[in-house]
Amino acid sequence: MVFNMILTSTLETLYMVFFSTIFSMLIGFPIGILLVVTRPGNILEKPTLNKFLEVCINTLRSFPFIILMICVFPLSRIIVGTTIGVTAAIVPLSISAAPFVARMVEGALSEIDKGLIEASSSMGASNFTIIFKVMIPETLPHLIHGLTVTVISLIGYSAMAGTIGAGGLGDLAIRFGYQRFKTDIMIYSVIVIIILVQLIQSFGNYLVYRIKKNR
Repeated sequence: MVFNMILTSTLETLYMVFFSTIFSMLIGFPIGILLVVTRPGNILEKPTLNKFLEVCINTLRSFPFIILMICVFPLSRIIVGTTIGVTAAIVPLSISAAPFVARMVEGALSEIDKGLIEASSSMGASNFTIIFKVMIPETLPHLIHGLTVTVISLIGYSAMAGTIGAGGLGDLAIRFGYQRFKTDIMIYSVIVIIILVQLIQSFGNYLVYRIKKNR
C-alpha cells in the first residue's frame, strides 16, 4: 500500500519535472542567448531589446513560487483545462524555471573569450554559426552543469507545488505524512527526493566529466 503510494507519487514528480524542464528550456534557452548576443558590443547589439529582456526576467524571478502558481491559475486553466493536478503544475513550474534557465545560459555564454568570437567573425562566420557552432559547444559543460541545477531546483518546486494539490511526493508528504500524522510516509517521501537529487547530480557531473575528457 505505502510502496504503491510512494511509487505513484515518484512517477508524478518525475513527470512534472521532466516536462517542466523541457518547456523551461524551450522558453529560457533562446532568451538566454538573446541576453548575451544583444548586449552592447556583441554580435547582435540591441540595447533596447536587451533591457526589455532584463526587466522581464528580473520581474519573473521576483515572484515567490507559491504566489506565481496562484497568479498563473487562469493560464493553467486555458492551457490544460484545470488548475489542480500534476499536468496543471507543469505550467507554473515551467514559467518559474524559464528565467533561471535564461540566466544560466547567459552566465555560461558570457564566459566565452571575446577573441574567439571576433576570430570567428573575421573568418566570415555568420551569427548563426557563431552562436550554435562556437558559443554553445564551447560552453557545453557549463550549460549541462546549469541544467542539472535547474532540474534539482524543479524537484524542490514540484514538492512545493504539492502543497496546493499538484500531486507528487510533496503532495503525499503533506496530505498523508503531515495532515494524517503518518510520519513514515513523510520520511519515505523525503528519502526518495534525496535519492532523486543525488542521482540527477551524479548523472550531471558524469556528463560534464565525459564532455571535458573527450575534448
